[in-house]
Amino acid sequence: MSIRHTAKARRGAAAVAFAAGFALAVAGCGGGDEGQPEGNPSERSASADKPTSEAEGEGSEDSKTTEPIAELGGENGMQLFIHSVNRDAGGFVTVNGAVKNTGDKGYFDTPAWRGNEKELVSNGYSLGGAALVDQKGKKRYYVLRDTEGRCLCTTGITKVEPGEQIPVFVQFPAPPEGTTEVEFSLPTFDSATVEITE
Repeated sequence: MSIRHTAKARRGAAAVAFAAGFALAVAGCGGGDEGQPEGNPSERSASADKPTSEAEGEGSEDSKTTEPIAELGGENGMQLFIHSVNRDAGGFVTVNGAVKNTGDKGYFDTPAWRGNEKELVSNGYSLGGAALVDQKGKKRYYVLRDTEGRCLCTTGITKVEPGEQIPVFVQFPAPPEGTTEVEFSLPTFDSATVEITE
């Protein structure tokens, strides 16, 4: 074997050794969630499918710490609490809140929340059926979607157990700057007029 071939073989072995060492170091840094509670499956799936955004954190905090600005009654003891309706700089409005089962039986009619539009139905459980209505401007705003047609909203809620409360959020295109009040609706719940805050 010539010196040139030996040098290439050594470089290849060194690269393999480095890659293996790096992979072990990265694997050693992962994990760390053994001590965390697993939580409820519907909460895990709902939060796992949320897009990463500033609104996601706000939705979780608002639903735990603030009084609702609107309470919408639903069927079979379901309640929808709206905690904030914020106009964001990116040209959208984020509605943060929570759904709660005040009944004594599990609630399973969550597929109705996604509406009946084919694209939303094919993307699984979501709050994609929500809408904002600007009564003055006579316009209806539907939930924003990503490039694959999935709504920018809470997804994955398959059931709500008795007494369970799950944080939710929905993002819409923003109405014109002068619009400060809109009507929020979600299938199976009453609608409510809410104020948009900056």
